[in-house]
Amino acid sequence: MYHYNIYEEWLSSNFIDDKTKNELISIKNSETEIIDRFYKDLEFGTGGLRGLMGAGTNRMNLYTVGKATEGLAQYLNSTYKEPFVAIAYDSRNMSKEFSEKAALTFCANGIKCYLFKDLRPTPMLSYALRQLHCKAGIVITASHNPKEYNGYKVYGEDGGQITDTKAKDIFKYINKVKVFEGVKTISKGIAIEKNLLNIIGEDIDSSYIEKVKKLSIRKDMIKENAKNLKIVYTPIHGSGNIPMRKMLKELGYTDVHVVKKQEEPNGNFPTVDYPNPEDSKSFELAIKMAYKIKPDIIFGTDPDCDRIGVVVFDKEEYKSLSGNEIGILLSNYIMQSLKESSLMPKNPIILKTIVTTDLVKRIAKDYNVEVMDVLTGFKYIGEKITEFEDSKEKDFIFAFEESYGYLAGDFVRDKDAIITAMLISEMALYYKEKGKTLFDALLEIYKKYGYYKEKLISIELQGKEGQEKIENCIDYLRHSMKPTINNISIVKKIDYKTGIEKDLIKIEEKTIDLPRSNVLKFILKDESWVAVRPSGTEPKIKIYISAWSYDIFEAEEKIVKLENSIMDIVNNAMDVEA
Repeated sequence: MYHYNIYEEWLSSNFIDDKTKNELISIKNSETEIIDRFYKDLEFGTGGLRGLMGAGTNRMNLYTVGKATEGLAQYLNSTYKEPFVAIAYDSRNMSKEFSEKAALTFCANGIKCYLFKDLRPTPMLSYALRQLHCKAGIVITASHNPKEYNGYKVYGEDGGQITDTKAKDIFKYINKVKVFEGVKTISKGIAIEKNLLNIIGEDIDSSYIEKVKKLSIRKDMIKENAKNLKIVYTPIHGSGNIPMRKMLKELGYTDVHVVKKQEEPNGNFPTVDYPNPEDSKSFELAIKMAYKIKPDIIFGTDPDCDRIGVVVFDKEEYKSLSGNEIGILLSNYIMQSLKESSLMPKNPIILKTIVTTDLVKRIAKDYNVEVMDVLTGFKYIGEKITEFEDSKEKDFIFAFEESYGYLAGDFVRDKDAIITAMLISEMALYYKEKGKTLFDALLEIYKKYGYYKEKLISIELQGKEGQEKIENCIDYLRHSMKPTINNISIVKKIDYKTGIEKDLIKIEEKTIDLPRSNVLKFILKDESWVAVRPSGTEPKIKIYISAWSYDIFEAEEKIVKLENSIMDIVNNAMDVEA
């Protein structure tokens, strides 16, 4: 069998180190393990690489990282004259080793490489890449995945994650590289001696923080009253601790309390099962601290500090806000503040993804601000920001996605938890001055515009069998879906893979002006909707549901019924062979 041949090739290779060989020997009697590790190469897409760490072609290890870097290096040399690259890494196990492997492979291909001297947030890579005029960048991270994972995010010259066309072009080069003998490398000493390997200095860190500070809107309020806001912050063992505290301190937020047990970088994430601010359990230690010191706001960031979660006080307890709720609060605050400060640009636009709340559209209408949908993934937001910068037709003011990613400003092209924390702190201070919490502010928005309830359901399906179930489900929904969900008629079916939106009432079709993506969205007669897609970075199928009403209890009842109905459909579809 093919996978056994590849397994034996790895086991007998002179390029493989003893530790990896011992790991391979330990699975020799497990057919399931050998198949899962070798039935395919770890897929390279718009998110780069991401997977379980370990030996094998379908794992993150020094050899798969080397192969991807060799292919990327060849692509860069064939596309640009004397390209530079920048590399950052987070707190995950093997992140530093993978970053150095990548750096030395670039250097061996004659490409000058700028490497951060220690861990940094992902958005700082985006910033550094742009400042240093690099043609590409890499961050070694698996974002918010469990500790067993790592990844390899690739960025283009605009500072945003590469999108579909470029990913396909790079993959062609990677696919031609032999995983062992095809990967070039040189020693670190020679790379430094030849001026190929350069360490990114403090000037990049300082200039980044200065630009973040300049994004504040109510500068006088912050200058006078920042000291009055009490903050609890947890970096969840990730890369955010130092830059986050530096930014807050320089703005005058001196009453900042960091969760000690989660302060130090640690790739084993010992205090959480899942280092993800989307998971309320990651805030248990922060909330325990909060009941003692009574902060105005709690926030936490994931290992590479691009996502941020927020916890607020509601009368008697602390509650986690959803990604959509944070985005709504920030959108409303930014638009209101820009208008009141006479800073609203001529053609303002907010960007969001197709699975993110539509409530922002109702709010933006009151401020004459356009809202544009893009595909799921912040890379598409970054792409639009660059497009607006070139065309001058739109003035970007804010972007967000339901999965806890937010961005303001034009100097970073990916979601940025440092920028977002600055805005959240300013917003919390603004409402505190008015005697309100962020939860009070959220309720005011709901009372005015309606109660929007959204939910994300992620179903994890590991291995080859899991992948087949995901494919069966998507195929069924695309071709055999019944005309109702929860006994409510589907009025529109939007297939982002074919690029067609079907109006099932008027029996009309129109083309969607977005890149192709394997996502399906069903709009129901009552304006509820369901979207389904396979994850691009994890072995999961993701289901997004949204319902709204001017009555909170009706909205909550709708979302429960919608979830039960779509889960019955999805579970049955997984067992239907394509």
